Amino acid sequence: MHPVFIRIGPLEIRYYGLMYLIAFVVGFFLIRREVRRRGLPLSTEDLLDIFLVTIPLGLLGARLYYVFFRLDFFLSHPVEIPAIWHGGLAIHGGLLGGALGLWIGSRWKRVSIWELGDCVVPAVILGQALGRIGNLMNGDAYGLPTTLPWGIVFPPESPAGQAYPGIPLHPTMIYELIGNLLTFGLLWRLRLRPAKPGFLTAVYFMSYSVVRGLVSIVRGDSLWLGPIRAAHVASLLLFLGFGAWLFYSRLWEPKKKTSSPGSNH
Repeated sequence: MHPVFIRIGPLEIRYYGLMYLIAFVVGFFLIRREVRRRGLPLSTEDLLDIFLVTIPLGLLGARLYYVFFRLDFFLSHPVEIPAIWHGGLAIHGGLLGGALGLWIGSRWKRVSIWELGDCVVPAVILGQALGRIGNLMNGDAYGLPTTLPWGIVFPPESPAGQAYPGIPLHPTMIYELIGNLLTFGLLWRLRLRPAKPGFLTAVYFMSYSVVRGLVSIVRGDSLWLGPIRAAHVASLLLFLGFGAWLFYSRLWEPKKKTSSPGSNH
């Protein structure tokens, strides 16, 4: 377990960055496939434009969210603020930034934000799963001490090893990796359902909220809002908000077809 994938002289390629690069590339082709299958009027160039807006805003949101909850440390170590290769990208902040980027992209390219979102969310959860491999190699996003046989003792130079030296910890990044892959399988299956725009997006947010809420119970490096884990607050709000929309709007029902100009009414 080592954060550096390859080192050539002063050049380092880390697993953390490599997993994000793979996620972006794989995600692009999955999204393009879904856009074509659903018949959205977006070319490859349109999707690249949307990526160029969404990815930077997602990374920025993820980092700012993390920095906000660790403000005391980062005010004392400001040079660490851009050092995302050391870990410290909060998924809920990334979702906020990414959602903003997706909204800007949908307005720019004149497509429905919810139809575009339904094309994007399977790739997003798969990318999150890949990102957890980077967390494992980095030794961050770690769990609390455990006596379970699959507990991991992390290297002493890793964030987990520094927090709990020589102590077996819950491999929470692996828990979430499994949960994310199961969510991807669910979304990949449900994407074929002829539902209203936003159905898959709502299922994604609700499903991931459950996964993250459960995993966060044994997270050892949680961000906190007073006595409550910030991930639990964010997950609960997302689950209730998208759950209410899902059931109020009956998003699972087939999308109504618009009548052609010459059809009978």
